[in-house]
Amino acid sequence: MSRDEKKKVLFVIGMEQKLERFIKEETNVNPENMIILQTFQPVVSHPYDDLMRDIIIAVYQDNVEEIVVVSTNDYQKNTGDILNKIYKNKELQDKIQTLDYLFKNCMPEFPEGTVSVWLQGGKTLTDSVQKTINIIRNHPLLPSHVKVKELYIDQGNEKLSEIV
Repeated sequence: MSRDEKKKVLFVIGMEQKLERFIKEETNVNPENMIILQTFQPVVSHPYDDLMRDIIIAVYQDNVEEIVVVSTNDYQKNTGDILNKIYKNKELQDKIQTLDYLFKNCMPEFPEGTVSVWLQGGKTLTDSVQKTINIIRNHPLLPSHVKVKELYIDQGNEKLSEIV
């Protein structure tokens, strides 16, 4: 991964332990020009969510020229158990029905079809990251000169794969 030493790069990463240190050690980006935005998942759920706002603010505030969304093989997406807990909670059942109605009938405020689809996100983290890349690249407030890429890290053998 070769980069211009003076270019500001924003890395959007998940919460995996050691990920920030690994990126600093294994990429050719000067740490002074590196901005790391850490979130539970490196996934933008819709073009005007909080993560997307943070990305746009970072781009303008710090003159970011490249955005790298980092995905890893270490993250296992398992929302099935969480969804079961939520749907079995009797206090939430009426609220879920109301939210499902709103999701279905109040587009675009609720871009997903149901609470379940919204909570699950993409079927896999890879699908979600690809959707995130497309949302960032096509966002109307993102300057056209800003490059957006995915960086895949295989944490088992500590290999980086840049995906354009």
